[in-house]
Amino acid sequence: MTGSHQPHPLRFLVIGAGSRGDAYGRAVTNATTGTIHAVAEPHAFKRAEFGRNYIWGTGSPQEGQSFADWRDWVQWEQQRRRRDPHDATNPVGVTGVFICTLDETHVDILHAIAPLNLHILCEKPLALSLADCLSVYRALQPGPAPADRIFSIGHVLRYSPHNILLRQLLRTDKVIGDIVSLEHCEPVGWWHFSHSYVRGNWRRQTPHGDGSLLTKSCHDIDFIMWLLASPADNASSQSPSPHHPRSVASTGSLTQFRRARKPPAAGPATNCLSCPAEPTCIYSARRIYNDLHLARGHLDWPVNIVCPDIEDVARSSSGTEAQAQALAQTEAHLLRKLGEDYTVGVTDDATIAARPWYGRCVYEADNNVCDDQVVTITWDDYDGDDDSGGGDRLAKTAVFHMIAPTEKQCERRGRVYGTRGELTYDSRTITIYDFETRDTRVIEVPRQPPEEEKSHGGGDYGLARSFVRAVDAVVNGGCAVEDAQRRFVGCTLEEAVRSHAVVFAAEEARRDEKVVRWREWWENALAAV
Repeated sequence: MTGSHQPHPLRFLVIGAGSRGDAYGRAVTNATTGTIHAVAEPHAFKRAEFGRNYIWGTGSPQEGQSFADWRDWVQWEQQRRRRDPHDATNPVGVTGVFICTLDETHVDILHAIAPLNLHILCEKPLALSLADCLSVYRALQPGPAPADRIFSIGHVLRYSPHNILLRQLLRTDKVIGDIVSLEHCEPVGWWHFSHSYVRGNWRRQTPHGDGSLLTKSCHDIDFIMWLLASPADNASSQSPSPHHPRSVASTGSLTQFRRARKPPAAGPATNCLSCPAEPTCIYSARRIYNDLHLARGHLDWPVNIVCPDIEDVARSSSGTEAQAQALAQTEAHLLRKLGEDYTVGVTDDATIAARPWYGRCVYEADNNVCDDQVVTITWDDYDGDDDSGGGDRLAKTAVFHMIAPTEKQCERRGRVYGTRGELTYDSRTITIYDFETRDTRVIEVPRQPPEEEKSHGGGDYGLARSFVRAVDAVVNGGCAVEDAQRRFVGCTLEEAVRSHAVVFAAEEARRDEKVVRWREWWENALAAV
């Protein structure tokens, strides 16, 4: 901003007012100079609750602030742009869009809003197939002209203070010398996996191969690529190219959540509420959603995923009844939802696939995604013309493990082996062992405020801040889009697509039981679309 000009307000539309939309709405409102101006959400209660929390408060939405469908907003925005811009009655539009809908909808939304030339943050994954990822890339890529929009993807692991420090220690400070090998694990959590990947929206793999590696762990693969292969922060502008892998391999399967593992005592039961083995089953829906959460006063995730209106039920009940009676009301509401079931061979498959079934027996569900998967990525010494990356571009190996039955829930951990030492990390600490001095140093990463800490270790807030700062730099600071993208977002659209491609390569390797030679595979993929 220069002179006496007032800064342009940064207004954002959130498409999808579920858990991810709420996370970004909260982060933008609490930690940035931007404001949430509009919401598009088909579920009336979610839409109203989101609006109360972040947009119109106790009042009512103004024109252009509330839409039941994102397509309605696109049509409204197109009509708004056709109006006289000098007409004082013309409602204001938005500066950017947060796309927080179900994974399979991202492609259509991105193609529809691309001509509007708004700044975009899309929740991961970008798309469910490589072809769709590349089609989005073509739609948003400016070609030979300079980039004209900020684009960010929901790879939140890049933006947590813990991981930013970890990358600095490894890549800039080189505390263990040159990296030789990395082991990284995402422990999904025993009941979390059953909630999202056995009973929930992400339980089925499509023919494109969008299994749990993509829907749950694509940002772990991106984290590894960012940590090991992206240009170093101190790399010269003349050598921005990444260190491409040599090969990608993977093994994995659905081991636990299938009928062969069903306890004999459960008999033919398909729903927890009518199962004789339910009282002793660790995956009892009643135990997970009611006993571990609702009965302890927790109305947010995962209870509000099962019953999006649970807070409204609790609010209306507590206003007229004693606390015990209000709890009984919300419990009854939850159990009614958990009691919903289907009959194989009677209920058509399209109906079964169209929604989650949170009370369904985990051993009788229609899930088919891996609950245990390992990915191995290898690099050779960099063979490009420019070797200014030095040790960043030497041969190395990364092994990633996604595993469902764990005590820890998404509290990632890992170990990095270097030429001069060894480094281990979890979600709280980083430990460095030096081969020369034989000293061990433990770094306690400073805790974030509680509200930020619970949001991917500060990653949600870090991502939202980075995106809004980039948009502000372009809109109000006179910064070129490419410069703001590099400085604040730290990841280009091309890099986001490429890290997705590594996931698709790993899935192909797993399905076909082969090793993917990256360079040839990537060139063929680009030529085919």
